Amino acid sequence: MVKEEAATTDLDVRLGIYRMMQEGRLFEKRAQDLFLEGLVKGTSHLGLGQEAVAAGFAASLRPDDMVFCTYRGHLHTLLRGAPMSGLMAELLGRSTGVCGGKGGSMHLTDVSHGAMGSYAIVGAHMPIAAGAAWAASERGTGQVVVCFFGDGTTNIGAFHEALNFAAVWKLPVVFVCENNLYMEYTPIADVTAVEHPAADRASAYGLEPILVDGNDADLVHEVAVRVVDRARSGEGPSLVEAQTYRHGGHSRADPAKYRPQEEVDAWLARDPIPLYRERLLASGVEGSTLDEIDRAALEQVDRATEEARGAPFPDPASLPTELWADGGSSWRN
Repeated sequence: MVKEEAATTDLDVRLGIYRMMQEGRLFEKRAQDLFLEGLVKGTSHLGLGQEAVAAGFAASLRPDDMVFCTYRGHLHTLLRGAPMSGLMAELLGRSTGVCGGKGGSMHLTDVSHGAMGSYAIVGAHMPIAAGAAWAASERGTGQVVVCFFGDGTTNIGAFHEALNFAAVWKLPVVFVCENNLYMEYTPIADVTAVEHPAADRASAYGLEPILVDGNDADLVHEVAVRVVDRARSGEGPSLVEAQTYRHGGHSRADPAKYRPQEEVDAWLARDPIPLYRERLLASGVEGSTLDEIDRAALEQVDRATEEARGAPFPDPASLPTELWADGGSSWRN
């Protein structure tokens, strides 16, 4: 088992990681506020507390790389480069959203930025990510695919199928388990035979078991650079388990009362953003530099919110479009 313990990330990269985490945190908080106002329809699954995983990997990727994620995908889509105003508009169901207001919180997609979709069916995206990696390999593009999933996915058949084929074909894909200890409302430890649901299974596919503190952005980034470079150089896939914790419930309808308060308090004390800020300050970064990043991030979220609020809803005539490959549904009638 490889458990990363040292970080040597360049300072400019680290400031970029801090910026991404802060933008992600403020975006998620605003999404929560808008949901409580009744402006975000349906449900939403926030990544508050898990920002270090998304940012650490985002900082390791090329613009043409591809990312697949789950319905808890706001952070990954935003940090891949999708416009914040378009994401906010999508949450509010507006026509200026990245999916025209028709996808919503659980289906964020921006192919132009390599954000290849948020998938609501647990594990469904893992074989698709493997397929995208196979296509990149066949075309010789040098692209790498990163596929994020939750701990509950490790008990889904698609997890094992995707890992097996990725290993057999040495595909340029990195599978990242965001282990936040709970599969919806059930502790993953209660239904899994091994302690580390992803890392402990890596050797079954000839892969290196990699376990990382998912609340330490430097460590996550160091692992990300290593496994992404490995995939890009033709050495095949990797499986990373990042240990982290969601600050809230599974979804906005979940008060998360099933979690012991002492557990929640312990993880909140390890909030990745304050920890990272303190580390940057200790390394000599001026507080005013970080304050300016904070200010700019809030300004960006405020601007995206106002643009989304003012955007129109989709034309009802768009409802039967973008359903099939030809773009419409008339051929079925």
